[in-house]
Amino acid sequence: MKDRKNRVNVVYSTNQDFKYEYDEVNEPDTIPPQQQNLYVSLDKKQRNGKMVTLVTGFVGKSEDLEQLGKMLKTKCGVGGSIKDNEILIQGNFVERVYALLQTQGYKVKKK
Repeated sequence: MKDRKNRVNVVYSTNQDFKYEYDEVNEPDTIPPQQQNLYVSLDKKQRNGKMVTLVTGFVGKSEDLEQLGKMLKTKCGVGGSIKDNEILIQGNFVERVYALLQTQGYKVKKK
């Protein structure tokens, strides 16, 4: 059964043969690392002065983004999260993340 919150345009119907329409988010397929253009930057805006390394520009499924984020957090030995199609890594790890992404075959640029 699909989630009721994702129904579109109809609250209730008495028609027995009625099928609800659902909002479906289509994620783009993950393109290979050689075609990805990732940007690595250091950010401390709206974070109470704490530094965070940001990785943006990933095109693909959220599962693949989470897998990449998990690998980067593990290699750097710190925490972080994945929000709004961005990987947040706690601390100033721009150089290390840049090198790790290059060894994985990604096109990487520093902002």
